[in-house]
Amino acid sequence: MNQIRRATKQDISGILNLLLQVDLVHHKGRPDLFMGPATKYGEEELLEIISQEETPVFVCVDEQDRVLGHAFCIRKQIQNDRVLTDVRTLYIDDICVDEKARNAGIGAQLYAAVHAYAKEKGFYNLTLNVWCCNPGAMQFYEKMGLLPQKVTMECLL
Repeated sequence: MNQIRRATKQDISGILNLLLQVDLVHHKGRPDLFMGPATKYGEEELLEIISQEETPVFVCVDEQDRVLGHAFCIRKQIQNDRVLTDVRTLYIDDICVDEKARNAGIGAQLYAAVHAYAKEKGFYNLTLNVWCCNPGAMQFYEKMGLLPQKVTMECLL
């Protein structure tokens, strides 16, 4: 039986493996933007991130405590903006399921855990960015009930 829990120091090697997988998906879709193979964070940065309450990281682990997926989150709050209302947002910085464990509901379990955490902590909404070069991710998030909030557009020169 898989378990969703907060990440610990012992999960870092598994998380680094998943971060590499994420980068390679993006590199294949947009090699003009993503160098590949690389990880978004190094080991020391991950230690700092998982120790902070403002950046909760959740992992899905199997019976042997192997990391099958992760969800990086960042607490954000807008206050006293001239245009925007004061809201607390939980931003999902990254969700990844190990390529060997995909299509087993792990991504949905991770998202459900993040959603429950956000509701419990009184956040107004969940937000995330998704790259258009990853249509599978777009479909997954739509299946989870997310709707576009804004779109970043580009013109290559």
